[in-house]
Amino acid sequence: MKTSAEAVIIGGGVMGCSVLHHLAALGMRDTALLEQNVLGSGSTGRSLAILRMHYSNPITSIMAWRSLRAFRDFPDEVGHPSGYVNTGYFLIVDPSDRGAMEENLAMQRGLGIDARAVSKDEVGELAPMLRVDESEAVAYEPQSGMADPYLVTVGYAQRACDAGARLTTGAEVVSIGVGGGRVRSVTTAGGDVIHTPRVLVAAGPWSRRLVSPLGVDLPLEAVRHQAVMVRRPDRLVPTHPIVGDITQGIMIRPHSGDFTVVAAGEDPADVGGYNEGVDPDTVADVIPKLARRMPDMAGGYFRGGWSGLFTVTPDWHPIMDRVEGVEGLYCAVGFSGHGFKLSPMIGLCMAEMMAHGESASLDVSPFRMSRFQEEDLLTSKYSYNVLA
Repeated sequence: MKTSAEAVIIGGGVMGCSVLHHLAALGMRDTALLEQNVLGSGSTGRSLAILRMHYSNPITSIMAWRSLRAFRDFPDEVGHPSGYVNTGYFLIVDPSDRGAMEENLAMQRGLGIDARAVSKDEVGELAPMLRVDESEAVAYEPQSGMADPYLVTVGYAQRACDAGARLTTGAEVVSIGVGGGRVRSVTTAGGDVIHTPRVLVAAGPWSRRLVSPLGVDLPLEAVRHQAVMVRRPDRLVPTHPIVGDITQGIMIRPHSGDFTVVAAGEDPADVGGYNEGVDPDTVADVIPKLARRMPDMAGGYFRGGWSGLFTVTPDWHPIMDRVEGVEGLYCAVGFSGHGFKLSPMIGLCMAEMMAHGESASLDVSPFRMSRFQEEDLLTSKYSYNVLA
């Protein structure tokens, strides 16, 4: 392993690989990424990979909008497939959230995002498999969809390595060396030391314990989310759009083949060990809700599932910032279930911050670390946390 680098990235999920790629694109190519397991083995590999723009804050919405275009154009810009599939996205809310939905849509349209409210009759024309009550309000994003987390992560990594970046898997970072108020090095469990003036921590739920020895307290907690897989009766429901069913507290997305995934649950979890399958109680709860929203799915049946971790902050929005008091230390953490859909813009903005001192593409100061002490939190118009 080479003993020096212009920058070291800790974490080989989609975030770290996106930053690695964008640093190379900006001309910083003597870089190293260290991953304790294999690429995408953490939260990235268990992502639902939903691409939608409906948020309550302009900063998150515009990042999602620009990232969606990056996923769509990924083959041209990165030279690898992203697995982008244009399914369309429907957000369904009950009467109490109608006003919030309409405010968010007005904000989105002001940003140039392709989104609009649709009536029950329009839903019937666009997605006849969905059942919507007269009292419910519906928003529609025709360009939204999903992508493949593995393809995106590996695509970013390969393009960066082609440009000269170095990537090492099976390399757990155990310490970040600091001296004279600035970053000096990182050390792996195998005893390798890389001297560097810049370190980006993008290690998901492992980030907090990695920086705590430096006196940095990241306000991060791990939350387990479950994804229940259901086999569709393909003659009745050959495919369907992605649905944010806020009325029932579930997310629905098509999966490869004749499967549908229903996501639910936000339970505290232990990073060191959690149930990576799904709970019987959750399965029993979400399948009737799926059938209520898509009546023909009553003929579907349970075929397994998985659980992953969200790394959440107090306001369910990320920290994208340099660490005050430790020159050269940066964090891209706490994505709270939004990370994959934002990863192209996160990678670009963090790379600009590391290479040039600030993000030129977008003002990411709303994601500064100090907002928690300043009590200047990002807020949501909804009670459903992941729809912040």
